[in-house]
Amino acid sequence: GGASRPADGHPRPPAEPLAPGDVFIAVKTTKKFHRARLDLLLETWISRHKEMTFIFTDGEDEALARHMGNVVNTNCSAAHSRQALSCKMAVEYDHFIESGRKWFCHVDDDNYVNLRALLRLLASYPHTQDVYIGKPSLDRPIQATERVSENKVRPVHFWFATGGAGFCISRGLALKMSPWASGGHFMSTAERIRLPDDCTIGYIVEALLGVPLIRSGLFHSHLENLQQVPTSELHEQVTLSYGMFENKRNAVHVKGPFSVEADPSRFRSIHCHLYPDTPWCPRTAIF
Repeated sequence: GGASRPADGHPRPPAEPLAPGDVFIAVKTTKKFHRARLDLLLETWISRHKEMTFIFTDGEDEALARHMGNVVNTNCSAAHSRQALSCKMAVEYDHFIESGRKWFCHVDDDNYVNLRALLRLLASYPHTQDVYIGKPSLDRPIQATERVSENKVRPVHFWFATGGAGFCISRGLALKMSPWASGGHFMSTAERIRLPDDCTIGYIVEALLGVPLIRSGLFHSHLENLQQVPTSELHEQVTLSYGMFENKRNAVHVKGPFSVEADPSRFRSIHCHLYPDTPWCPRTAIF
């Protein structure tokens, strides 16, 4: 009985039943990482829920399109610039609105998405309400300068969820963002504060719409020490990542079934932990 209190500390309203087809997961990538990063995701978490997942990239890739179906060539620049990132986010947003789905989730190509945990989390919020959920990368709101007009600027501060850990936005809120996010508006909004795509989302939601970010400890980026994620709580985590942190290899600590050499990101091991029935998971895998 009573509302459960999950890891983000928020009591829950009665759950809204969610089907995988209610969620739109946008994976942002770039052509040079298709083999190095995307193949790992296609083999692991994406393989379970292709209908939820849309890949946003910047170059044609016939092999990927054959394998996947939902591949969007954004025709954005392949540069890792502020403008190129915002260009992709704008295309993601427009595709989500067009999809008619209840939830928009954005992740990077180095994220593992635990789809059961994601559905569990989102089902506890009404998609018609204003929900922006994720994890900040900073321990304080970001300070920015907003260009109000040609010769007028003003300081603005707001929280934002880092794109590197993934974040989700309800349809109700996404529709309210439309004047600043739809069509070409996202790019011009980003230019007003001259910050990257994930900061721009926070600026629209928190600064312009006055909706606070719901901070969740269930999203993880490589900007944190991933060794500290407890293996016993892997099932509850919504996103995981890998990369470098303070010049050291940074990945979730999972025992077996693959060696660190064979599975440096630990994503294959995590996947076998969550889906032991996967054909390529060693049958002897005992966790």
